[in-house]
Amino acid sequence: MTTVQQQETVDESAWPRSGAPSDEVLFKGPPTLSRRTIRTTTVVCFLAWVFSVYDFVLFGTLLPKISETFGWTTGEATAIATGVTVGTFVVSLLVGPMLDRWGRKPSLIVTTAGAALSSGFTALVGGAASLIGVRAISGLGYSEEVVNGVYLNEMYGKSRRRGFMFSLVQSGWPVGALLAAAFAAVLLPVMSWRWIFLLATFPVVVILIAGSRLRESPSFVALKRTRELRKEGRDADATRLAELYDLDISRDNESGLRQLFAPDLRRHTLCLSGAWLFNWMGIQVFSVLGTTILTDGKGVSFSSALVVLILANLAGFLGYLSHGYLGDRIGRRTTIIVGWTIGGVVMTAMLFGPNSAAYVIPMYALGLFFLLGPYSAMVFYMGESFPARVRGIGSNTAHVMGPMGAVAGSALLSAIIGLGANATTAAFVAGALGMFLSGVLMLGARNVSQDEDDEPAPAAAVPAA
Repeated sequence: MTTVQQQETVDESAWPRSGAPSDEVLFKGPPTLSRRTIRTTTVVCFLAWVFSVYDFVLFGTLLPKISETFGWTTGEATAIATGVTVGTFVVSLLVGPMLDRWGRKPSLIVTTAGAALSSGFTALVGGAASLIGVRAISGLGYSEEVVNGVYLNEMYGKSRRRGFMFSLVQSGWPVGALLAAAFAAVLLPVMSWRWIFLLATFPVVVILIAGSRLRESPSFVALKRTRELRKEGRDADATRLAELYDLDISRDNESGLRQLFAPDLRRHTLCLSGAWLFNWMGIQVFSVLGTTILTDGKGVSFSSALVVLILANLAGFLGYLSHGYLGDRIGRRTTIIVGWTIGGVVMTAMLFGPNSAAYVIPMYALGLFFLLGPYSAMVFYMGESFPARVRGIGSNTAHVMGPMGAVAGSALLSAIIGLGANATTAAFVAGALGMFLSGVLMLGARNVSQDEDDEPAPAAAVPAA
């Protein structure tokens, strides 16, 4: 393959850290990135995701304290949280076009900065309207994982361990969630919730500085140059450059959304979006509202339910690594289908099985293993499954259905309980069934080739960046 052959001869030191390389360098083909470059990019993306999650989860953790300050009832707080979710959805829509037009590295910086701004401004809110407006900015932080999936997909190339490497980055979710819970528990007795949000902005400044020193993805640099060449009327050069970098530019002159719903991508886009929506119904029921389901539906004590929340994050962490590893071995699409389908079955067995804690807690943890774990394969798979020209907007279009699934899950759970059903039945319909359906919908997604290079030995020979 032309790209692989060129990677063995092009040194990344010929590429500037900022700006575009000369055409002479660009047309030699993609550079072989050093292990140091890959390692640095991975660490920065991991930390960016950890603190984006930290901000995202901290809001839910401290919402009761915020409600006390403003005198909101539980119903008012729930309505405000729903408004925040809708705002998050709207702001998240911006990330896809940003990725495909501005680039992967600038998008990483903007989304990480968005998490910092949402934390900092939350410390200054004066009521419901300002809180909803400020927390809507957290949609940038929520979409940071899409940036990671697209950016690292192009930086890792065809390394046979790329899925597992990405799972280490994706495991930033439980790490960020645990940090948010720990900081809230330690700092609330000595300071206001406003100061906790304000303090969350400072680590992100370090990440932004580190992120500014990263390299742009060679694939995006080449894609951007093909667009410039076509505008200059040099179509033959644009085509030759696209072939060197394995880019499909056949429809690059059309809008991103139009391309997503063209015949070649329509079913894939719809199935991915549906999978995210239905699976987030399961996340809302079993992860966000997990203590309610365990206490009201299964009779587990509240103290035991809190222990389960800790186990949930551990199960999620192990699930990310396991599904990332399996994705490299049996295929990411297959891993997602199997994981979410099994997860739906396990959660169903947990709901309708015995009510003893000895049965419920292990089954619940196992269900979360299969609910959360496949996301390490899913986020990376989305970057592989869309052409580079719509890799950002394609991944983000499916990803933004997550918050909508959370709203749908809460609404359906409340509606079923309102009709007189018990919490167990409601959790099955709104949560476990959604998990199972998300796995089924993935059958309609594209089966992407995962051709791999041998372990990239040339990278070791390239001087450190």
